[in-house]
Amino acid sequence: MIVLINPNLVARKDDLFTTGIVYMPIGLAYFAASLRDSGYEFKVIDAFGEKPEEVKTQGSFLILGLAEDEVIKLIPKDAEVIFIYASCVSYHLALVNIAKAIKRKFPGVPLAAIENTQAVTSYSLCEAQEELYQNGVDFILTGEPERRGISLIRALRDKLDLSLIDGLGFKFNGKAGYVKPIKEIEQLDGLAFPAWDAFPIENYWRLNYGHGPIETGRYLPLLTSRGCPYACQFCLMPYFDAQGWRGRSAKNVVDEMEYWQRNLGVSEFHIEDVNPAISDARIREICSEINKRRLKLIWKLVSGTKVESLKDEGTLELMASSGCNYISISPETGSEKILKLMHKPFDLAHALSLVKSMHRLKIFSQACFVLGFPGETKADIKLTEKLIKKLTAVGIDEIAVFIITPVPGSGLFKEFKGNFHFSELNFSPTWREDYQFLNRERLRLYRIFLFYKALFHFPKIAVQPFRFLKRSFKTKMEMVPYRAFRMKGLTERAR
Repeated sequence: MIVLINPNLVARKDDLFTTGIVYMPIGLAYFAASLRDSGYEFKVIDAFGEKPEEVKTQGSFLILGLAEDEVIKLIPKDAEVIFIYASCVSYHLALVNIAKAIKRKFPGVPLAAIENTQAVTSYSLCEAQEELYQNGVDFILTGEPERRGISLIRALRDKLDLSLIDGLGFKFNGKAGYVKPIKEIEQLDGLAFPAWDAFPIENYWRLNYGHGPIETGRYLPLLTSRGCPYACQFCLMPYFDAQGWRGRSAKNVVDEMEYWQRNLGVSEFHIEDVNPAISDARIREICSEINKRRLKLIWKLVSGTKVESLKDEGTLELMASSGCNYISISPETGSEKILKLMHKPFDLAHALSLVKSMHRLKIFSQACFVLGFPGETKADIKLTEKLIKKLTAVGIDEIAVFIITPVPGSGLFKEFKGNFHFSELNFSPTWREDYQFLNRERLRLYRIFLFYKALFHFPKIAVQPFRFLKRSFKTKMEMVPYRAFRMKGLTERAR
């Protein structure tokens, strides 16, 4: 029996607004589907999803989900290999807790950590491998797991040379090694749809909050592409995909939407791609395919796509006609100087034009910004403030302001100095010496945004309390207070 474990969600007790974001484990669900496709028996233990409102405290953190001893009790005695999903860097603490407990109870069972290669909140397991090995992990699986994980199982069964598996790092049976990932999956259409039937998705739905704004209660994440061609220094994608990008066909994407609508009654889809719109033609084809089949769907780009990838108003009109009603873009900063240091292009005129169009088409929009990039000055933050005012005036519905943190694997990681552990690498890095200043600036920018939104688009603010009460959220800013309120109640209960 192959065992797949999704670790607990980890949040900061003192920041329930920025931390504690719920991500459904889509990478693990893809791996589960590949195991099923190859004829392997497996069992999923979703440490968060099984009990998402059970909480314990550990230092400054909340750990939500099953306790380690509860995870251990669910592992079958005939476990052959155990895989644990390194979904988010901020969940690292929970991963280590579970790994130590597994190694105590099942010392002879190989334990592998799986890298999440399709999220900017993930991390390089190469940077974490020594700590993982010290805490009971035998293998790190870097790069995409669908093929490599199966190769590892076969190699362990047949006692084959582990060094022949690219993307595998190991300290096992007295041997050690690491081979960088060489090949990624080119034909994504050949992958089976994620095995959501093996996960406690009803528990996720009952929360009424996730990463993207939830309208209908029943939703699923989608990955319609992998990778990103840009070289942003704060991002993991240059490390994971070497600036490559691969997209699923429009037919395959809509086949999946239709499959889940028919089999699970899901009509709301949150696209979690790092950059789904690299091919304008493919996005248009997806829209046309949805319309051709007359599917009644809601779909959202929830992970901050590159605004230049959305070519023009015609593309947005097609998206709106097929059910797209939320798009997150990532300007990051209003400073040209900082954009150059980030290695990120941004076309302001194009962004303003498209946000105007989104407003007209009733597509809700988000703009994401980061503060604290090395070299940023107060003058640069003023330029970000100026950009927020411009975007708000033309109709942006919400902003998200993060304090930059050096995610392991990003170009920034080795530039930062500080006394931190991996679970502290979230968007509220309190270990930074300038955190208090940056947090004050973050809150100030939120106040400015709300003032300008009230000034130019007051009806949009007036309706938000009603959506909050109905728990049908059009934006993350409507949903996040609900999540924070719920988690605050869990915190009080845990004391």
